[in-house]
Amino acid sequence: MVSQALIIRDGKLLMVKQYVSSGRIVWNFPGGGMEGNETPEEACIREVKEETGYDTVVIRLLNKDEFKYTFIAEIIGGELGYDQRIEDNDDLLAVSWISLDDVDKFDGYITPLLELFLEQEDSVAAID
Repeated sequence: MVSQALIIRDGKLLMVKQYVSSGRIVWNFPGGGMEGNETPEEACIREVKEETGYDTVVIRLLNKDEFKYTFIAEIIGGELGYDQRIEDNDDLLAVSWISLDDVDKFDGYITPLLELFLEQEDSVAAID
């Protein structure tokens, strides 16, 4: 299973640009495979640190399907960047904050999750 984080700050989404198994280059949420006895939350925190340089805390689960856990997470420390010496980072090309308006970077997997998050946030705002 894969564990990944959706992190938004100041109208921008934290994303990694990487090669995927099909050979394409895509923008993805930071994340990766669970290791050993890690919980999905622990894997998410570790993967975000390895791929982006940020320390995070998981806020809540946004979505779970047969392959991936997607968590809403928040940055609590660290600096933007990734360690190219980590073997599992060899598929990464960049890490960046992408504007929510830059929709051409969001594919058919990212867009529905982002829409789900924004719908839930609107619902919470309506209650407040």
